Amino acid sequence: MTEIAQKLELILARFDELEARMASGQESGEALSRLARDYAAMEAPVQAIRAWKRARMRREEALQLLEEPEFRELAQQELVGLEQGLPALEQAMRLALLPRDEADERSAILEIRPAAGGDEAGLFAAELFEAYRRYAERQGWRFEVISLVENELAGLKEGMATITGKDVFARLKHESGVHRVQRVPATENQGRIHTSTVTVAVLPEAEEVDVELDEQELRIDVYRASGAGGQHVNKTESAVRITHLPTGLVVAMQDEKSQHRNKAKALQILRARLYERERRRAHETRAADRKAQVGTGDRSERIRTYNFPQGRVTDHRLNLTLYRVAQVMGGEFDEIITALTQHEQAERLAAEGLG
Repeated sequence: MTEIAQKLELILARFDELEARMASGQESGEALSRLARDYAAMEAPVQAIRAWKRARMRREEALQLLEEPEFRELAQQELVGLEQGLPALEQAMRLALLPRDEADERSAILEIRPAAGGDEAGLFAAELFEAYRRYAERQGWRFEVISLVENELAGLKEGMATITGKDVFARLKHESGVHRVQRVPATENQGRIHTSTVTVAVLPEAEEVDVELDEQELRIDVYRASGAGGQHVNKTESAVRITHLPTGLVVAMQDEKSQHRNKAKALQILRARLYERERRRAHETRAADRKAQVGTGDRSERIRTYNFPQGRVTDHRLNLTLYRVAQVMGGEFDEIITALTQHEQAERLAAEGLG
């Protein structure tokens, strides 16, 4: 039996075991919940494996029927359909063998900030934030703004949002990095093309059970919230800044008038950053793992370029260029995201010896 065949049989046996334990009625409480989670996680991979095995069996039966004159024509017709469908079923089966990243199923936290380029970077940050909002709407996800700090020109100093829905992180995780824009800014009088950059971070949303925060390891400062130009938004100390002393991570939140709500949002962001930090550390030893790190914002560091004069978007990791910049900025990211997902899958399959 080949190594792949052994893996398939182990997965199917494990699924049958989970199914039997759930049907036995002997499990309850947290144990039953854990069983149900494991069962749900394996359901799609098992369906892919069984579909591939059924197709292979039907193909063997059709090949045998070719030897029977009265069934030869029918067998040939069935073989054509099976041969066309088998590659896709086999690819789905191989993907089912890849180690599962539990974060893929999670909702996500989106963070966007201007980097190099001054006011133009802030303006593009605001447009990119809106583009992801539109993409979320197209996917049927919920997009909820956590923090929106604007500059004097209606650009962004910082934009953060939670995006809630099915497989949000799986679809958006490759968006982390430096996004570069090339265009004539609205503030440019002489028609010169400027290059600016924006950093995007996509973090899997963490729950309290994922990251235990020790109050003794947190420094919590409260202060008066202030807006653009330094004017006070309110006269109470509602803004909150939380410093995680072991790592030095700092999260500040002032959007809400309630100190309690600002603290809750800051803790949500802190948990997500700590969870992602641990995920990266755990995966650094895996050769095929793609690090989703936001760089310094330098113009030379970029994952994607949006060139408005040429109407193109280029993803530099794939050398993929689309002449649809307006559509992409309107929230049509699917073609790029699907290509990135397939590229990652191919790398992981190769690394696991399943390619």
